[in-house]
Amino acid sequence: MNGVLPNSWRAEWKPLAWVMAVFAGIYWLPVGDPRFDGAVVEALALTKWYAQEHVLLCLVPAFYIAGAISVFLNQQAVLRYLGPGAPKVLAYGVASVAGSVLAVCSCTVLPLFAGIYVTGAGLGPASAFLYSGPAVNVLAIVLTASVLGLGLGAARAVGAVLFAIVIGLLMHMLFRKDEEARIAGQEVPTSQEEVDRSLTQNIVYFALMVGILVFANWGRPEGGTGLWYGIYHVRWIVTAVLAAGLGLVLVAWFGLSWSRLALVALPTIVLALLFPETPALPFVSATVAFSLVTSTSQGELGEWFAASWGFAKQILPLLLVGILIAGLLLGRPDREGLIPSEWIAGAVGSNSLGANLFASVAGAFMYFATLTEVPILQGLMGNGMGSGPALALLLAGPALSLPSILVIRSVIGTRKTATFIILVALMATVTGLAYGAITAS
Repeated sequence: MNGVLPNSWRAEWKPLAWVMAVFAGIYWLPVGDPRFDGAVVEALALTKWYAQEHVLLCLVPAFYIAGAISVFLNQQAVLRYLGPGAPKVLAYGVASVAGSVLAVCSCTVLPLFAGIYVTGAGLGPASAFLYSGPAVNVLAIVLTASVLGLGLGAARAVGAVLFAIVIGLLMHMLFRKDEEARIAGQEVPTSQEEVDRSLTQNIVYFALMVGILVFANWGRPEGGTGLWYGIYHVRWIVTAVLAAGLGLVLVAWFGLSWSRLALVALPTIVLALLFPETPALPFVSATVAFSLVTSTSQGELGEWFAASWGFAKQILPLLLVGILIAGLLLGRPDREGLIPSEWIAGAVGSNSLGANLFASVAGAFMYFATLTEVPILQGLMGNGMGSGPALALLLAGPALSLPSILVIRSVIGTRKTATFIILVALMATVTGLAYGAITAS
């Protein structure tokens, strides 16, 4: 017994240190302090809101798209258009355009990023896609221009597109050797199913899924008129039509039986007729039934569910932990977490290097749901935020968040994730400085 403790101490001191740290944190937990109690409520409220508004409508379709990319998309095609050897104009053009079509937040784009990266996309084009998905958001840019001014909206549009391309190119250059080794070690499988389905069929299949993701999450625009509001008004009808089209495609091209399609469609139709004012209910029913059908299917459909579930297991826990932490520190819009909002407003009141850098870094770690950055920024600018830091936050905030950073690290590793964050923050800072100087002159 006397020789056990000294010999095993080197292996046991780390667990002991963790136990002591956790105990000390719990022992001195400031329960009862109004700010701490309020921050805990904000963390739970933000996580609840995220689960209600984003998990079912955003993440579940995104997980299925990511699984489809890894199972159905020909890896040779991914390498041809997005791989390290693809022509730069083609690769980064495809990545930036594909990302801009989605109009999703920094969390919803993650399964899609993981899907194309795992399938063989180069780090550069994948990083361009990762940035462009939430940042090059047409509706958000239009809303920025209408609420915050045409100049800021135009600067956001130009800056976001350029950022996607430049950050992708820099990531490719900095990690070229790593990427060459990764791609060289990947096998490029070919299957009879991939050969039998035409490019047009695959395009239709993916377009239907992306359409469901986009229209089911179409945000309500300001005012009650105009094209964007018209699309918002009919978004669930469009989603239903796209879902029906996806079901027919799965029967015709993927071997799904009509009986299994009926198990998904009939309860969904009944619930839609019974509860027309609650469209999320039939959407949930369709999602659950579809998951049961695909999870119990053989062949491609079963592989599709397995791949989608793999992405969900990897990404969803990290996202929820990140949302909890973000809510604890920063709270929700118009609410406070542990960090007082006046600290943030006071730190970005000028166009100095520090103000722009602070706005970029704070934006990179804050969580913005799609379109929420505009009213948040409107409030900050009303409290004295400069135009330069405002643009810096717009360029860094929607593209990154603490939850997304945790997930990105699990996909590409700590070093590449840290580099991506630094590039986004530095470029946003420099752009904010330049824009602030221009508007001040």
